Amino acid sequence: MSYEFISTERHGHILQVTLNRPEVYNAMHPPMHHELAQVWDAYSVDADLWVAVLTGAGDKAFTAGNDLKFTAAGGKSKMPPSGFAGLTQRFDLEKPIIAAVNGFAMGGGFETALSCDIILSADTATFALPEVKVGFFAAAGGVQRLSRYIGRLAAQELVLTGRSITAQEALAMGVVNAVVPKAELLAAAMAKATQITAVSPSAVKASKRVLNALAVAEGLPDSLAYSREVVADLAQTEDFKEGVQAFVEKRKPKWLNR
Repeated sequence: MSYEFISTERHGHILQVTLNRPEVYNAMHPPMHHELAQVWDAYSVDADLWVAVLTGAGDKAFTAGNDLKFTAAGGKSKMPPSGFAGLTQRFDLEKPIIAAVNGFAMGGGFETALSCDIILSADTATFALPEVKVGFFAAAGGVQRLSRYIGRLAAQELVLTGRSITAQEALAMGVVNAVVPKAELLAAAMAKATQITAVSPSAVKASKRVLNALAVAEGLPDSLAYSREVVADLAQTEDFKEGVQAFVEKRKPKWLNR
């Protein structure tokens, strides 16, 4: 299939998926989410594909996350049932995805990486959940997954301040599996994918089935559903509207706390 906002390549048993809106730092809007959902749906049932690598087009960004300019312009915001990037609320995919974070991963971009199974980072990449800076919060799993991966105290500081961390700090915190020179990132991701294709694909699927069940048992789907309720309430506040508008107008928000 051909796509407008992403591209795909097959390399034997490996599927490479590239977020392809470099002109907006690969920011994601609903049409892109739906394309990604279609890709992961097809990947899940293709017996010849055993592992996927997800990366971003261009030199600067993995993905800037949610396309706030699309939102501010009144664009429809309905997500696929599988969530942001077709991934954040998907708990039935039994094949691994490796995130090759080639540039900054902000907000939903960071949450997309956190929804993958392995995260490899370029040494120039940065990570943040900056939603609080624009009147939003990390509702696509950032709050939940980050606190599970690096511990609640460290995660809370990142979630509540929205500050950025470097690839090296991300590695030290346990946010990423490895940091490599940017020029070597894709090769490293493909090498890791090749390692996975060398083992039993049936055993990998079985392992992921248990990991998926663990996420469900820990209440992750219910917590994400609650995040959607909270977001719906937050969207009615003046601070939410002000945050989005200030972002579009490239000015500092004037918070009203209501």
